[in-house]
Amino acid sequence: MALQEIVAQIVGGLGYDLVEIDRSAGGLLRITIDLPWVQAAEGEVQIELFITVEDCEKVTRQLQFALEVDGIEYRRLEVSSPGIDRPLRHLADFERFVGQVVDVTLKAPIGAAATGGVSASRKKFRGTLERLIDAQGLVAWQIVWSDAPEPKPGQRVSKKRVPPPLQALGFSLDELREARLAPIVSFKGRGTGADLHGGDVSVS
Repeated sequence: MALQEIVAQIVGGLGYDLVEIDRSAGGLLRITIDLPWVQAAEGEVQIELFITVEDCEKVTRQLQFALEVDGIEYRRLEVSSPGIDRPLRHLADFERFVGQVVDVTLKAPIGAAATGGVSASRKKFRGTLERLIDAQGLVAWQIVWSDAPEPKPGQRVSKKRVPPPLQALGFSLDELREARLAPIVSFKGRGTGADLHGGDVSVS
């Protein structure tokens, strides 16, 4: 059985989501796991749960046994929770992180769809992820951003300042080479959104 299949079977069987498998040249096999996301019903408060050290230890023990049985070679196994640059790979990931700042890389340049001074050869964008419903009632995705520079720390911004224009890019998941949460650290407390995906727990 292939490595991907073994890991997916073990992680899923223990009730976790497989986020990423990374195999380095030095023999490190890093497995990133997360708790399944369940969207809150309308009117309910969305509660985010996080991977603990105990979760990582449980997955590590099962993987060590399964990999040994199947003869998968590695030097060191590390099981961890997603970091602040968590990859978005599945539809549920995009649903989960609507409203967050994400980095997306397209498979092909934006080309003829470029507007508002955006280069036609541009493939990388950072913006707020939005979920839309198109004219056919289907789910569509876009990110919204401004290319205006952020104010420097301590810089006073006039209340009369005209907000910079926003840009929007619509995309399908098939058009993406990669999508990740933007690695933005917030010190405003653990409320919602970007404050909640920064934890990183690992066991090796």
